[in-house]
Amino acid sequence: MVVQDKVAVITGAASGIGRETARRYADHGASVVAADVDANGGAETIELIKTDGGEATFVETDVIDPTAVENMIETAVETYGDLDVLFNNAGIEGPLAELAEWEDDEIDPVIDINLKGVFYGMKYGIEAMLATGGGSIINTSSVGAAVGINGRSMYCATKVGVNGLTRAAAIEYARDDIRVNSVLPGTTDTPMIHRSDDERQSERTELNASDAMEGRGKPEQVAEAVLFLGSDRSDRITGVELAVDGGFLASP
Repeated sequence: MVVQDKVAVITGAASGIGRETARRYADHGASVVAADVDANGGAETIELIKTDGGEATFVETDVIDPTAVENMIETAVETYGDLDVLFNNAGIEGPLAELAEWEDDEIDPVIDINLKGVFYGMKYGIEAMLATGGGSIINTSSVGAAVGINGRSMYCATKVGVNGLTRAAAIEYARDDIRVNSVLPGTTDTPMIHRSDDERQSERTELNASDAMEGRGKPEQVAEAVLFLGSDRSDRITGVELAVDGGFLASP
């Protein structure tokens, strides 16, 4: 029960990595605020947690709306009395297209959700943690922040930005007992990757073939890394970019 009695807010919790992380935190004794723009998927996550005996609340949240993000954080504090962990996980991949093929109206949604959404979560999460004595923030980046991915230029750019926000905030708030880290998933069996499968089979094959470990990663494997970073077992770790990628970034 490595996060017993902690309060965790998790965005993008309606599916994939977010859902599995919410379930892991609840299994280990945390009270969870699961947030997502997908109300139906969020309700399913809450039902899974409660069926397993956990405590959770869903808050419908569009992370591009700072008022909604502020409400998400306030809900955690008002409902459970604290904010110990914030997992900024919500994200989208955008269209599969080479850089020169992107249209102007396709750029902003990726930046708004992947980068500004993380910024808003950190802004209001940090405000709450400053008032309650510190905490741990984990941001979902990607191996695409370290290498280029064909057809995903803007996605890669936003994930580089997430790492920059993570490092800067880690330095700024270290003396306030707020730790800030990011996880870099590789090819992981999530709805996002399934969409990529449908768009371009070769992309999936190319990424999987570069993993040192066999097969495709699972959401619960990323969730375990996020659980560690939110627990007191990582209380000396901040400003780190933790790859959960089966050796993808280490491969030649």
